[in-house]
Amino acid sequence: MTLHLPGPDGTLRAHEPRTEPLAVTRAAPGSAFTSRTVFSAAHVVADPFADTTPDSPAAVDWDATLAFRRHLWSHGLGVAEAMDTAQRGMGLDWATAAELIRRSSAEARATGGRIACGVGTDQLTTMTAPLAEVRAAYEEQLALVEESGAQAILMASRALAATAQGPEDYLEVYGHLLRQSAEPVVLHWLGPMFDPALEGYWGSSDLDTATDTFLEVIAAHPDKVDGIKVSLLDARREVDLRRRLPRGVRCYTGDDFHYPELIAGDEHGFSHALLGIFDPLGPLAAEAVRHLDTGDTDGLRALLDPTVELSRHLFRAPTRYYKTGVVFLAWLAGHQSHFTMVGGLQSARSLPHLARAYELADGLGLFPDPKLAEERMRTLLDLYGVTQ
Repeated sequence: MTLHLPGPDGTLRAHEPRTEPLAVTRAAPGSAFTSRTVFSAAHVVADPFADTTPDSPAAVDWDATLAFRRHLWSHGLGVAEAMDTAQRGMGLDWATAAELIRRSSAEARATGGRIACGVGTDQLTTMTAPLAEVRAAYEEQLALVEESGAQAILMASRALAATAQGPEDYLEVYGHLLRQSAEPVVLHWLGPMFDPALEGYWGSSDLDTATDTFLEVIAAHPDKVDGIKVSLLDARREVDLRRRLPRGVRCYTGDDFHYPELIAGDEHGFSHALLGIFDPLGPLAAEAVRHLDTGDTDGLRALLDPTVELSRHLFRAPTRYYKTGVVFLAWLAGHQSHFTMVGGLQSARSLPHLARAYELADGLGLFPDPKLAEERMRTLLDLYGVTQ
């Protein structure tokens, strides 16, 4: 049955839904990878029956949220928990994030899944906190993640960006945290396209200067840095940065525009992955990396290259609202029974944007049950008054 999907100009275009998914979408669970370390940053499933408002504490459907993490683990992917994709700082408050970290870490231990969790400063109630309070907030979250048995990801801090007077403050705060961390951590550089409050991170809006400070932090504590997660949507800068890393420090790409080429690598090296787009691409991404495990780089590119158009659509400006598309696709794919989000963020993207996301994902064969996805898309169109 043809679907008539609205475009940004108000016209309708015909789309013929697929009847069968891409075979890898229904792939059997698999083991961990040998060629790359790969994390999917995972979304949270809201409780649709909670009586909440956009500014109230998040209400999470814990069963559905943890079931989605088991889905990712079953395909060999690691889970990056309580990160940007989980609406950290955009609907997910610190108290709920802390509970998410505890529950997901316990689930990881029970299932043998790999997990790394975000450490930030979002329990602070002001963005002008003194540097000592910013450091203490980081310490509190680092202690919780380590006590939960998860690897720590030191996320970029809005409060530090607002308080720091220059590179020396970043060197002091991160140096302090790395000295006291029990195990090597992942350092996270999230660009302002994902969060405008992080403009000028590492003490400068000049990316070359900021990169030098970032590398200075790592060079002072290479034994405490497992790797870096770079989300600047600039493939050339990421390649240049990973070539300057100390031996043994990994680069995890967070570039949702150029991930196939960065993961495939070149004669000088490659990037591992920590990506929000691997939330909707889970089974397909896993199959692609398994090609790489056998040395089949062309096989990886053949699977991942066609997904870039969808990823660029989901992550288009304003990039920080990509979570809406990720959760929308999870609903269409049957991973949750509703399309609501913590903070009411389901309203952050337009109907034409969501319609195009469905069209691209369906064209890729991403939905395990294309008929279910079609029915749910029809429901949404009916809700918006789009005549079929």
